[in-house]
Amino acid sequence: MTTKAPGKVLLEMKGIGKSFPGVKALEGVNLTIREGQVHALLGENGAGKSTLIKILSGAYTRDEGEIFFDGQLADIKAPADAERLGISTIYQEFNLAPNMTIAENIFLGHLPTKAGRIDWATVRSKSRELLDSLDVSLPVDTMTGRLSVAQQQMVEIAKALNRNTRILIMDEPSAVLSERDIDNLFAVVRRLQAAGIGIIYISHRLKEIFELADEVTVLKDGRYVDTKQVSDVDMDDLVKLMIGRDLADVYPKRKAELGEVVLEVSHLGQAHLAKDVSFELRAGEIIGFAGITGSGRTEAVRVIFGADKPTGGEMKLLGKPYRPTSPRDAIDQGVALVTEDRKRQGLLLKLQVYFNTTVSGLQRLTKFGVLQLKDEQTLVKKWIKDLRIKTPSPEFMVVNMSGGNQQKVILARWLSLGIKVFILDEPTRGIDVGSKAEIYQIMSDLAEQGVAIIMISSELPEVLGMSDRVMVMREGRIVKVLDRADASEEAVMHYAVGHDEAIAE
Repeated sequence: MTTKAPGKVLLEMKGIGKSFPGVKALEGVNLTIREGQVHALLGENGAGKSTLIKILSGAYTRDEGEIFFDGQLADIKAPADAERLGISTIYQEFNLAPNMTIAENIFLGHLPTKAGRIDWATVRSKSRELLDSLDVSLPVDTMTGRLSVAQQQMVEIAKALNRNTRILIMDEPSAVLSERDIDNLFAVVRRLQAAGIGIIYISHRLKEIFELADEVTVLKDGRYVDTKQVSDVDMDDLVKLMIGRDLADVYPKRKAELGEVVLEVSHLGQAHLAKDVSFELRAGEIIGFAGITGSGRTEAVRVIFGADKPTGGEMKLLGKPYRPTSPRDAIDQGVALVTEDRKRQGLLLKLQVYFNTTVSGLQRLTKFGVLQLKDEQTLVKKWIKDLRIKTPSPEFMVVNMSGGNQQKVILARWLSLGIKVFILDEPTRGIDVGSKAEIYQIMSDLAEQGVAIIMISSELPEVLGMSDRVMVMREGRIVKVLDRADASEEAVMHYAVGHDEAIAE
């Protein structure tokens, strides 16, 4: 983290308030953004971050407070007002036309003309110039729909720069990026910062705040909490500001009481990255899989879940041969996977909470071919209560829920089936600290009930905070098994990057 000297104040938001029917979304919120500084905006889901940036970007109008830009009172009533001031927003869901080229997307809505015709030469040359400034070598005539998520993000940034952006709002920009892509993103953010652009950076990954940000503003329950220099706080300080308790209290304190071996995996291989994976998992145990991107963690668990066929090795479930032919077969035998991409692979977003909860176990709620609606309703209400899922009713659409509550709905689905082995792939990605603590508590409660859990996570504090043992993977193999007492970030990375070539037995 490099803290710059305070630059010129670009933006001041003072006493901002916003209400919706029956809800006070924001009250008395302040935010100051300076030239050439990265300002982190933190808070749990529902803290008011999204509402605040929508007011700044013109998607919502404020009910209370004042906005000053360059020292002058600004009235932002529509996105065009924000654009004229030089305020651009890159949301998690990119606003790109997949059937248009990179150059066309960069100039979308702002195509230059010459002699009454579109000046395509300028479009291409200026697009090339913008991409070069970001150190992006993509051909400008490439169709945007063919790009990776990281590449699409660079196009969004180039599009913002083409509109003379002075303040760039980045909403969870690293949520779906690999480690390498995140490094590239950080390099681009620093270039923008050096060019004098003020950046509002929203992320649930607190580690990123200390790597990138100069200042941080925390919101809680729609209210302004505080603004701090990042150099003056540590992670525990930020967690306490956001949720009102220490970081140490986020991870449940429990003593693992391990039962019988539930899952045995011996020399398991897969066609792509997993080569030779062996481990045992006991009832009541949480094992964490750590490793850099490409180490084979997700590929190994896809075989265990029956999503991919093994190329070798064998597995046993409760002492009996286990070779699932499909995810449905794995589920029927008591193994469930909570995928890292819950929105695309885990949920039916446009359907209700009750349907997402019971969809995998409808046969258990059916008698003589007829779905027992009363039994279904009772089951869903039980899991809403037990997992503290925040929803107005079982009929609420999942797409409108926070990430943490969406994840709880997926957990409820598998819990209703009596699962023996839970595989959680990046279980808290894109989830705020408070919701993470609730997910961790659910995991701990399940382990105490004898459920065996495999957790894959790219966040080392999470792996260390939740795991009874840590399996460090590298190049398709488990290269080290660390007991909880011996595990540290330094030890995990030591083996993950190949400083010790010894392969674990």
